[in-house]
Amino acid sequence: MSPTHTTPHPRRWLALAFIAMAQFMVIMDTSIIGVALPEMQTDLGFTQGDLSWVFNAYVIAFGGLLLLGGRLSDLLGARRVFAAGWAILAAGSLMAGLANEVWVELAGRAVQGAGSALIAPSALTLLMMLFGSEPKELTKAFALYGAAAPAGGTAGVFLGGVITEYASWPWVFYINIPVALIALAAIPALMPQAPARRGSIDLLGALTVTGGLGTIVYAVVRAPETGWGEAQTWLLLAGGLALTGIFVALQAARREPLMRLNILRTPNLAAANLAQLLLAGAWIPMWYFLNLYLQQVLGLGAFASGSALLPMTGAIMLMMIVLAPWFMSRFGPKTMIISGMAILAAGMLWLSFVRPDGSYAVDVLPASLLAAVGMSLAFIPSLGTAISAARPEEGGLASGIVNTSYQIGSALGLAAMTAIAASQGAEELGDLTALTDGFSAAFLGAAAIAAAGAVLALATLRKPSPAREDQATPTKEATLTA
Repeated sequence: MSPTHTTPHPRRWLALAFIAMAQFMVIMDTSIIGVALPEMQTDLGFTQGDLSWVFNAYVIAFGGLLLLGGRLSDLLGARRVFAAGWAILAAGSLMAGLANEVWVELAGRAVQGAGSALIAPSALTLLMMLFGSEPKELTKAFALYGAAAPAGGTAGVFLGGVITEYASWPWVFYINIPVALIALAAIPALMPQAPARRGSIDLLGALTVTGGLGTIVYAVVRAPETGWGEAQTWLLLAGGLALTGIFVALQAARREPLMRLNILRTPNLAAANLAQLLLAGAWIPMWYFLNLYLQQVLGLGAFASGSALLPMTGAIMLMMIVLAPWFMSRFGPKTMIISGMAILAAGMLWLSFVRPDGSYAVDVLPASLLAAVGMSLAFIPSLGTAISAARPEEGGLASGIVNTSYQIGSALGLAAMTAIAASQGAEELGDLTALTDGFSAAFLGAAAIAAAGAVLALATLRKPSPAREDQATPTKEATLTA
């Protein structure tokens, strides 16, 4: 991606803090509700089967509307869309916190997801506007931004435990409101303004891609209960694929599509997005089942379980902020993505040996730290490659695509690993051996996803030409593809 500014923004580092906070918050909102779910189930009357939709309503709205968010960012200006996203997130958080019925809660979560779908792509576009003219600073900015995502996911578990134990479940949503108000107050002074551009907004495309992705996720999530061999499962999958096909046909036919299809022909863009999808498909199930193992097998409480994941968060922050930028300048993004995926796979393979009578120090801590190192190495270069490969005027679209890849990978990976865990006994609450067998199978499946990501990155990622490398970094060893 070519620079969009020749003079560095004087408050760019303070602006980056708010951009990283945005990434932290939208990812945290996927995980903070985990510990609070039992209390929400009791108060609102969720069935056991429907409870997972407190998570899915957010992820589907988030992932399905990201392309629209990216397009709006390109047309209306990233700063305007960033501010609108915060306002919508605050409104959805208030709605979810005040909910006294199941449908209100799920609607509030969907509104939260819609707000996040505006925040995430516009935040990345703003980052490129602020740092695109300074390759060395851009690498550091991506490191700080990249660290905010996994940190948000892990911190959400810890904060959810603290809030649920010492306050009440609505506060896992209310916590977003003061943060949103602070962001809205700071945006005019900190964020660069981009002029609006003329163009159409493909609402039908947004509806079909959201409906298609949502239906596919719904089918995968429900399959363990309805059965993979049942007609309902395959009809839902077929319906989701049909809607996705309609979306692709619409994009091919429109003069101003929501997603220009041949953008995927941009060198390394599709490969980097595939890496992000598989990275999320491995990482999110690992985090989810690790939390369950700590609570349901090792017997840790909500607060203790969240605290047990803090060393992993610390390792991620250290690696992404301090060490990953140096590794990227030394070895380049392709080597980083491949090695990171491989190390992540090794960490989860290690976790698959968890025992019913295990301990945190032996069974969890070393393997989780190894997995965190792998995540740290792979996340930043795959994200940076996907964003910087696009043309400047399509920064919002590229941001929407890569965020979509990560969120859909999260949803599908978790749904698939949940099905695998259930088939191996993870639904047998109280039977520690069966639970452990199910969780072990999920860790092993997630390790296979990460290993597949390493192999595919090796096969599909290309080294950029020297001319393009020089645009991205001041040295021959590119840290981001241009």
